[in-house]
Amino acid sequence: MLGLEHRVVPAGVDESPHPEEDPLEFAGRAARDKAGEVARRHPGCLVLAADTVVTLDGAILGKPGNPGEALAMLERLAGRTHQVHTGVALVRDGEAAGLVDTAVVELLPADRELLAWYVATGEPMDKAGAYAVQGVGGLLVARVDGHPHTVVGLPIHRLPELFRILDLELLSGLRKRHRPADVHRGGNPESPGT
Repeated sequence: MLGLEHRVVPAGVDESPHPEEDPLEFAGRAARDKAGEVARRHPGCLVLAADTVVTLDGAILGKPGNPGEALAMLERLAGRTHQVHTGVALVRDGEAAGLVDTAVVELLPADRELLAWYVATGEPMDKAGAYAVQGVGGLLVARVDGHPHTVVGLPIHRLPELFRILDLELLSGLRKRHRPADVHRGGNPESPGT
């Protein structure tokens, strides 16, 4: 979306929480583990990784292993408020920076028939909490307090801060891909306007 040149490289790390690990710690550690693993395989590259953790009443709701688990998660979440924590890590030449951003999401009350239909779309199957706010699952969402991209899985509003921690300039990468549009006043794009 930002137009930054990139490659997607699966990390292949265990995404399970450690015993007694706090959900925020887990989100941050999982993102760091992913970034570190990819950076080891691709020395000299700037690596950005993220991991999203959904919690309800303090319990972590991971990715469902099957449609029955997805339906059970959605039934627990329906009509309730939960937290979404997305950890982000940036690694370059052995240096690392990370942060965790949190949003609060309220799902609409929904009957089993609607939730079963949603599960049958297949969309919930690789999503923490069994829904995708940016997809069909958006019809289940009543509100989001926080940044929507945190819920999607990459809080882009925190990227400038993360890049600054490693003394990197995000804006220079953005400028290579996006030039501000010329703004013309008046109705004629050929004249500079007044």
